[in-house]
Amino acid sequence: MKDLTPRKEDLDPIEIASIDEIRALQLERLRWSVRHAYDNVPMYRQRFDEAGVHPDDLQQLSDLAKFPFTYKNDLRDNYPFGLFAVPREQIIRIHASSGTTGKPTVVGYTRNDIDNWANLVARSMRASGTRPGDIVHIAYGYGLFTGGLGAHYGAERLGCTVVPVSGGMTERQVRLINDFKPTTIMVTPSYMLNILEQFHKMGLDPRESSLQVGIFGAEPWTDAMRKEMEEAFDMHAVDIYGLSEIMGPGVANECVETKDGPVIWEDHFYPEIIDPETGEVLPDGELGELVFTTLTKEGLPMIRYRTRDLTRLLPGTARSMRRMEKITGRSDDMIILRGVNVFPSQIEEQLMATGGLAPHYQIELYKSGRMDAMRVYVEANPDAADELSKTAAARMLTKRIKDNVGVSTEIIVGDPGSVARSEGKAKRVVDNRDKG
Repeated sequence: MKDLTPRKEDLDPIEIASIDEIRALQLERLRWSVRHAYDNVPMYRQRFDEAGVHPDDLQQLSDLAKFPFTYKNDLRDNYPFGLFAVPREQIIRIHASSGTTGKPTVVGYTRNDIDNWANLVARSMRASGTRPGDIVHIAYGYGLFTGGLGAHYGAERLGCTVVPVSGGMTERQVRLINDFKPTTIMVTPSYMLNILEQFHKMGLDPRESSLQVGIFGAEPWTDAMRKEMEEAFDMHAVDIYGLSEIMGPGVANECVETKDGPVIWEDHFYPEIIDPETGEVLPDGELGELVFTTLTKEGLPMIRYRTRDLTRLLPGTARSMRRMEKITGRSDDMIILRGVNVFPSQIEEQLMATGGLAPHYQIELYKSGRMDAMRVYVEANPDAADELSKTAAARMLTKRIKDNVGVSTEIIVGDPGSVARSEGKAKRVVDNRDKG
């Protein structure tokens, strides 16, 4: 793989500023953001008053712990525009979640918000190894989902040539990669597997493609998946992190020279790690739930937003700002099976380490008598699709999950192509425990 480390002189000065300088900027911006939310969002004024705290109480960064949390349900309860902190006429763009579990969560951006977002995605892409003038193939979905347009504006801001393909039509994706010769692809890791599969179906060697950087986000993925992608395409695979409530993609991003967890752009977002049960703030290095407070958002300030993502904060390496460990899962994605906590990423890790199996999977939860049970659907590699090989792979994966994760599972090894494919975020878990 090519060395794509950005030059020091190309970085934003704040990326390599002293910790004292970063903390001073954070405190200044944090005080503005908390005051902005209190003065302009009725929910925040009510919450702060009920908790007996006031923006003037924020004298140092640690004082933020006195303020109440914001939850995803708060956006649904104030649907559609109740949390906007500026007149609706100043909101120039709206994004929203799919709303599959109820009302969608709606987010809004002022012109300054969009400008900051584009700058941060451009910064993230530069950290990934993308450079001005590169061709960028964007296979994130366009529309209300923040992925496609967030990546698009950032790539243009960096000075790249953008190919706005969106998701789906996988054969066309491969044909355009082959014809246009992009150096960067931005896509969910699960859909990148579909693209890889399509390369093979079309008789093309992915290692001969023009791709040098894959910027993968929107769902948790493992280092084993990184290794698979990098070896398959002979390219760098880096993690971009974001969520629409805080901004969208570009809240944090890995650096191509280290690949040791996404760097949080702390000049715009203040991170905390809390105990998910008690809400207590944990010291850096401890595993817990990630909480973000926006520092510069005008349209939709978020004060202590609980992301449900589980990680830990780590000291900076390639940049001065803190990193977060790669997301292992979400607290609301956690499966509790007979007293054992299981994340889909743990199953993926064992699958990737088992020979003869493709990296596609889906977990089904069901009732076996009165007990919860788990079944994992996987598929054989084309060169190991005979019944003997499938039986051996199922036995090996069952043992690996039992030994390393601590739960008993039923493994169903299907033929190549038997596991449902995704054109965006993969649906990893199907819960059928209340059926039948």
